[in-house]
Amino acid sequence: MTRDRPLIFNAFNIFAASHHDQGMWAFPGSRQLEYNNIDYWVDLARLLERGHFDTLFFADVLAPYETFANSRDLAVAAGMQFPINDPGELIPALAYATQDLGFVLTQNILQEPPYTFARKMSTLDHLSRGRIAWNIVTTFLPGAGRNLGFGGLPEHGDRYARAEDFIEVVYKLWEASWEDDAVLRDRATQRYSDPRKIHEINHVGPFYDVVGPHLSEPSPQRTPLLVQAGVSPRGRAFAGANAEALFINSLTPEDAAPIVRDVRAATVAAGRSADRVRLLAILGFVVGSTEEEARRLHEEITDFQSIEANLAKQSVFLGHDFSQYDPKEPISEIARRPEGQTGIVASLIEMAPHRRLTIGELVRWYGNLRVVGTPEQIADHIQRWSDAGVDGLNVQYVTSPGTFEDFVDHVAPELVSRGLMQDRYRPGTLREKFFPGHGPFLPEEHRARGFRRAAFGDA
Repeated sequence: MTRDRPLIFNAFNIFAASHHDQGMWAFPGSRQLEYNNIDYWVDLARLLERGHFDTLFFADVLAPYETFANSRDLAVAAGMQFPINDPGELIPALAYATQDLGFVLTQNILQEPPYTFARKMSTLDHLSRGRIAWNIVTTFLPGAGRNLGFGGLPEHGDRYARAEDFIEVVYKLWEASWEDDAVLRDRATQRYSDPRKIHEINHVGPFYDVVGPHLSEPSPQRTPLLVQAGVSPRGRAFAGANAEALFINSLTPEDAAPIVRDVRAATVAAGRSADRVRLLAILGFVVGSTEEEARRLHEEITDFQSIEANLAKQSVFLGHDFSQYDPKEPISEIARRPEGQTGIVASLIEMAPHRRLTIGELVRWYGNLRVVGTPEQIADHIQRWSDAGVDGLNVQYVTSPGTFEDFVDHVAPELVSRGLMQDRYRPGTLREKFFPGHGPFLPEEHRARGFRRAAFGDA
C-alpha cells in the first residue's frame, strides 16, 4: 500500500511508576518515582514533541493484577502498574505545555456511563485544540469488573455487546445532537445558542437509555480520533466498523501481516476504505553506539528486573498462573512433563534461546523481548514493520529518562533520513495528522456519520 505519510510513532506510557519493564523505577537515574509530579510529565511531553512523536499514548488499568497465585500481593509489592492515577486528569496540563503532540486516552466502556464520558472527551478535545484520541477497550481484569459494580468481569461477548451499545450512544451525542450552526455567541442579543438546533438523541438500547442532548458544544473533531486495542475475531470486526487506528500485539512483522490483511478486509466489509484504519504494532528497544554496547545495556536491564514481578505480569498477559512452578526449575525438566509439551508453557520453551534457562528466567526473557542494536539496526527492523503493512508503532519505554531520549536523539534522525518518520508536524487536528488532507471530522463512510445524516440529512 502506498503511504500518504511516514509511519506513526506513539510513546506508550502509563500514569504509574512502572509500565511493562518491572522494577525499573528503582534503576539508577530513573525519574519514574516522580510520576505524581506534573513536571516529570511536562518534560516528557516536550521531549516527545521535540522528536515529532505523533502522540503520547496512555494505557490504563482499573485493578491490580491478581492472576499469579490468585493474589495481588506480588504485583502490588513490585509497583507493577499499581498504584495508578487517572490519565484523563493529566492530559489538559500536557496539552497546555505543547502545541502539536497528540494524546490517546484509554478508557474502558464499563468505567462510566456514556453520557458523562462523551462530555469528558469533548472537553479534552476542546482543551487540546483537537489533539485527543480515545482508545476503546472492554477491560480484561476481573477486579475492574468487581469494583465497577458488575460482580466480576462480564463474558467476552457480553462486553462487546455492551461496547456496541455504548459507542452508539456516544456517536449520537457527538455527531447527532448539535447542528453545526447551533452555536450563536451573539453578544447583541445575548443568545449563546439556538435551542431549535440542539437535539435529544432519545437512544433506547439493550444496556443504555439516553435522552440527551449532549452537554458540550461541538469540539474541533466532534468525535475524537478512534483507537482500539484487541485483535480477537470479534475485536477485528469491531475495529473494521469503528476504529481509525488499531493497536496489535504481534511480536514480529511476519506475525502482523495476516492481521493487517484481516483488519483491512473487515474495514472494507463495513463499507469503509481500507486505508482509513492505521495499524499500530509495539516496539521495545535498547540502543547503543555499537551492537556490543547495546547488548551489554540490554543484559544489565534484564538482570536488574525481578523474576517474580515478570511472572506476575505474564500470568495476566499469557493467561497462565506461573505460581505453580518453582521459578528456579530448569525448563529442560518441565519440558519432559505433560504441561511442558502443550499450551503456553510449551510455546515459551520452544521460543527459548537455549535450554539452560529456568522457568523464571525464561518468562523474564520473554518479557524483555526487544530490538537491541545501533540506531541503524533498529531502523532496519522498523523498515520490516513498514514492509509488513503496519502504519506505525507504539514505542515502549524501558527506562525513564533514557528510552525516549535515545529514540529522539539517535534513532529518529536515522528514521527521518529514510522517510520513515516525520521531521515536522502537519497542521490541523490529530485526525488530520493521521489522515492528511481529509479534514478534522470522521469521513462520511464511517457509521457514526450515519447517525448524523439520519438526524440532519446532508447537513
